[in-house]
Amino acid sequence: QVQLVESGGSLVQPGGSLRLSCAASGIAFSRYSMHWYRQAPGKQREFVARITTGGMTNYADSVRGRFTISRDNAKNTVYLQMNSLKPEDTAVYVCNAGLGSVTYWGQGTQVTVSS
Repeated sequence: QVQLVESGGSLVQPGGSLRLSCAASGIAFSRYSMHWYRQAPGKQREFVARITTGGMTNYADSVRGRFTISRDNAKNTVYLQMNSLKPEDTAVYVCNAGLGSVTYWGQGTQVTVSS
């Protein structure tokens, strides 16, 4: 059974930082590209960041320079370090694992940026 379990979401003030984690089980983690997406209330899900099996990274323009995605294959975990958070970063952050046409999604973790 494949599981992607996100954690680390919280309420944080503007300018603050959070680190999200996504722990995977049931898949050969090192073979999957890993992604973070987010969905704000009333909006469509949007891409945030990606890390390939080889460690290459891509970011949405809105988070580039503030967010960092990383992975630990020994722990089957992908991380999203979020700095200089803004109110517009408020969303449910969801982890995704992809290998060819196979894709798995987590349930998400809530990040709220508010004073």
